[in-house]
Amino acid sequence: MLVNLSLKHSLITNWVSELRDVNVQNDRMRFRRNLERISEVMAYEISKELEWNKVETQTPLGIHNSKKLAAQPVLATILRAGLPLHNGMMNYFDKADHAFISAYRKHHADGTFEISLEYMSCPSLENRTVIISDPMLATGASIIKTISVMQAEYKPANIIVVCAIASKIGIEFIQRECGSNIKIWCADIDDELTAKGYIVPGLGDAGDLAYGTKMQS
Repeated sequence: MLVNLSLKHSLITNWVSELRDVNVQNDRMRFRRNLERISEVMAYEISKELEWNKVETQTPLGIHNSKKLAAQPVLATILRAGLPLHNGMMNYFDKADHAFISAYRKHHADGTFEISLEYMSCPSLENRTVIISDPMLATGASIIKTISVMQAEYKPANIIVVCAIASKIGIEFIQRECGSNIKIWCADIDDELTAKGYIVPGLGDAGDLAYGTKMQS
């Protein structure tokens, strides 16, 4: 399933515009905060689809019949670019457990790359809902590798992917490789990828824009 929040104008479309704007991107704090705000809205919307229990809440003056989450999700992110989105999720799912994945593009001299997944630090995921944050869903390769490991070794009940910008190719690749039961939430969708697997028009390298340039290995 796919949810594209840009189909209807909202503040999210304003924030995505700022993420893309080369005249705004030099403000790293604003770049990170815009990702965080997008994720906060997604967290709120996702919460509507999770299971809830009816509970009795004691107030100073009586009993209120309330609703609470039946179970907290596990918030996962692919380091380092996913951290601002992860923080936004954490602001709303403030009692959630957390998982951190080291997965990155290992570039070769000929311009090709492979996904290197070095480690996954996580609690038990068995029969739980996992929300994976990654700002740019380009080829989908890192998400697919992460999902494959989770499904094979940790057996989550549901996996939700949240991203700021996705490519049509990446979305289709995930749906083809991982099945239609993976739900993808994105703030916008772009049509093209470069030969090196970068989204066009996209916004550039989200990790570099949020935290500074890095050395390639």
